[in-house]
Amino acid sequence: MNIHSSKRSLEILSNLLEERTGQTLSSERYWRIQTSLQSIMKEYNIPDIDSLVSEILSNMNRSLETDCLEAILNNESCFFRDQASFALLTGPVLDAIKANKEKEKNIRIWSSACSFGQESISLAIALSENSQKWSGWNIDILSTDVSNHAISRAKKGRYNHFEVQRGLPIGLLVKYFKQVDQDWQIDQKILDMIHYRNYNLVNNDIFVGKFDLILCRNMLMYLSEDNKIKAFQNIEKALYPNAYLMMGSAETIGEYSNKLEPCQDFRGFYKRNLM
Repeated sequence: MNIHSSKRSLEILSNLLEERTGQTLSSERYWRIQTSLQSIMKEYNIPDIDSLVSEILSNMNRSLETDCLEAILNNESCFFRDQASFALLTGPVLDAIKANKEKEKNIRIWSSACSFGQESISLAIALSENSQKWSGWNIDILSTDVSNHAISRAKKGRYNHFEVQRGLPIGLLVKYFKQVDQDWQIDQKILDMIHYRNYNLVNNDIFVGKFDLILCRNMLMYLSEDNKIKAFQNIEKALYPNAYLMMGSAETIGEYSNKLEPCQDFRGFYKRNLM
């Protein structure tokens, strides 16, 4: 395999990833493609990246294309991620939303890049831990991800030993999970609090509804500049006035939105202004 054709093949895969999912890879991160696709090439008995790209471009095997893109996508997540921020979310932020929705007693939350579901399950567990406080309230949690594989896994609510060790206190593990073989299965009552669906945040043709709180953490950094604008347009459209957006600790709105502003009361959160 010569160097030039390999580089071109990596560019094709990177462009295909952006076209299908909105996520982009800089040339400095092309190593991720080669690392992620090793098991795919072994499964399909394909000797190298060039041969794999030729197979995809022939349009003879769409499942190969899907499997490759799913493998390249970053599905990094953990339970109660960024504990200080999560405590702020499940305490003062939800209290503020509760005060605003006292008449309706209905709150809608959207985890917009849910990966394998740890974020949504963490939120559902936190609400269950304060069940008396939320008695009589209807809280709807929608979890979406661009990856069909991630959504399929999230719906099962089953995690391996390594995954439950990442951020999940042992007390909550024992209380809300049961061991099944070598894995841990979340209580069905927690899973029933969450609705899952496949969704691409940069797709402007599909509207998922209005929400009081949107969690979009550590995903926007993977989008191109144009796709960040599209994503923020969808987020803006989906937020009620005075609703909240939670982003990753290293992420900011920047110049991508003039309808969202930093929340003065809660660091790391943004509010939908009334413009």
